Amino acid sequence: MSSHSVHPATGTRKRRPGKSPSRHTEADEAISLDTLAGHAGYAVRRFQLWIFQDFIRTLAAVDIKPTQFSVMTVIGANPGLSQMAVAKRLGIERARLVHLLDSLERRKLVKRVQSAVDRRSHALHLTASGEASLRKFKQLAAEHERHVADKIGKANREQLLRILSCFA
Repeated sequence: MSSHSVHPATGTRKRRPGKSPSRHTEADEAISLDTLAGHAGYAVRRFQLWIFQDFIRTLAAVDIKPTQFSVMTVIGANPGLSQMAVAKRLGIERARLVHLLDSLERRKLVKRVQSAVDRRSHALHLTASGEASLRKFKQLAAEHERHVADKIGKANREQLLRILSCFA
């Protein structure tokens, strides 16, 4: 059964509510991926989609996205970092990080303090609420990591982390 239906008048496909777009059907399996099946980039992208969907689903109750979690984790581990340092370390465009920090600041999870070293930049800190929230986020993220281990096996997860660490 497909997670899409075709509108009879327009012929356009529409997702059925409650169905995950990542569920494979026999019809999906009949469509050849040709050389994509052997491309690491394609496989990594498919895995990334699954990872993000599971992360978002697992942390839905606390409304935190993977990038927000990453930013808060780095700030929590390195209080006082500049926005530029966080953006560079996580590979986030500076403009995107500014918007992300704005949203975390509105939620009172992160605060910007004028840097004592460079008055043109801000030092980033978690608020008390941000520290408490990050503890909860980390618990839920650990649950998500258990889902990953359940999906691919604990040894494969550890091997995957070793392989991917050369890109960190």
